[in-house]
Amino acid sequence: MESFLQGDVCQDLREISVVNLIVSIVIVIGMLISYLPQHARIISRGTSEGISPYFVLLGTTSATSAFANILLLPKSRQDISCCKEVETFHCVAGLLGIAQLGVQWICFTFIFVLFLVFFRYNPVEDPDNEALVEEQPRWQTALLVASLTLLHGLAVIVVTGILSTIAHDKLALWANVLGVMAALLAAIQYIPQIWTTYHLKHVGSLSIPMMCIQTPGGFVFAGSLFARLGWAGWSSWGIFVLTATMQGLLLYMAIYYEIQARKELSKTLLHGQAPSHLYANGFDDDTPGRFTSHPEHYANSQDQLQTILDRQESDAAAETTPLLKSGGIGNSGSN
Repeated sequence: MESFLQGDVCQDLREISVVNLIVSIVIVIGMLISYLPQHARIISRGTSEGISPYFVLLGTTSATSAFANILLLPKSRQDISCCKEVETFHCVAGLLGIAQLGVQWICFTFIFVLFLVFFRYNPVEDPDNEALVEEQPRWQTALLVASLTLLHGLAVIVVTGILSTIAHDKLALWANVLGVMAALLAAIQYIPQIWTTYHLKHVGSLSIPMMCIQTPGGFVFAGSLFARLGWAGWSSWGIFVLTATMQGLLLYMAIYYEIQARKELSKTLLHGQAPSHLYANGFDDDTPGRFTSHPEHYANSQDQLQTILDRQESDAAAETTPLLKSGGIGNSGSN
């Protein structure tokens, strides 16, 4: 009798919809590809500057909650158990929905790791200047983000393990709690990043190509859910509409600041001036792990602009000194 019931339950995995299968594969591959530009940008620049630590915190914990949620849903646990009864191909095809959130969790967790690995904090020389001090997140903030993210992941594992052992009937309730938690975290995920980008007036290590892929992708995914669930499923597709909208706003800001930066660079080159990449905090474009953009993004006062000019002169003198010591200029003058 149990075998017969198990066979009925697993029949859904045996009946594969070619259209759903193709769409699921495209979503998994597309999700993976969409995150690769962000990973590559952080690594190539050697810094996670411009990425809000709270964006990383909310994104990682949301992805963790969402992945745990789908793993613990009764339907998912049923499909996983059915893999013992069906062929490998049918099993893999049936679990692509879980794989989608699994890929998202892995990719965003990798952003979290890269954020910590390439985190740079160089205290400014003038601690009395609050504008300069607030330009970059402190190492304490990075430590807090790492601690909260790891504690959240550990808590999810511990609670799930306890319920699986002594209160198996409560797993569905816990899955719903994780689902609500993931939705709430995702809903506010982009707020700190929008604020950070607006404050810095440049994208930093934030990837525009990633957002170009994910923003329309979020609306398409929301549309597919709406087609299946209708208005009654607003709680499911609504969160994707909200997050895609906020990511679209962030994308607009990023493109706008990038265009403005290119215009400033064109003006500088048009007037025959060497483009300056030195900022009031002493960071430059040519050194790995340093901030990038234009000085005006960091100079909020005349004093800060003067600081830039002073450091430019200091750098120029530093570059000239080795040449003088080597006798290059002296020898040419004596000849």
